[in-house]
Amino acid sequence: IFLLLAILLAVLPFLVTFNEILTKLVERFRLYTLLQEAIVPIQAQLLGVIIRPFGIEYIPFRDGMLVNGLPMKITWNCLGWQSLLLFGISLLMGLRNASYTFFSRLQVVILGLFGIFWVNLLRIAFTVVLAVFAMPVFRIVFHDYLAALMSIVWLIIFWWFSYRFVLVPKERLAD
Repeated sequence: IFLLLAILLAVLPFLVTFNEILTKLVERFRLYTLLQEAIVPIQAQLLGVIIRPFGIEYIPFRDGMLVNGLPMKITWNCLGWQSLLLFGISLLMGLRNASYTFFSRLQVVILGLFGIFWVNLLRIAFTVVLAVFAMPVFRIVFHDYLAALMSIVWLIIFWWFSYRFVLVPKERLAD
């Protein structure tokens, strides 16, 4: 665990830099407008379900939300498209071995998409909770640096779980 943490902390500056490069590339092609207009309002409403139990007053709007009177903007770049991209790359690597059954591979893809969706919602919700209950520096550090670790940790757990419990080798079906 400590080795993984050390590796993650060593890689973090590269992830943040990679994130900035990807963001600029997407903005150049204006692909983000679909995310901003279609997905952000839905995700802003879903966040309310997660943060209301913490006693947080919450009003969603088109580009974000009002949280305990504090306006918080949610942009297309907050949605977690980077973690979805990392997940896609990990799928290419993790499922390149065709010796698993189609159904178990399909289960892995669905489970991974479901997990990435929830990890990103929880990441944003935790940022909102920090904005309400903690000093701004904690929210900024989490948002800018530690949130990327959530996706990496999720992918490590996801692939361990997938290889251990979900993926079924074709040879085992023949037995």
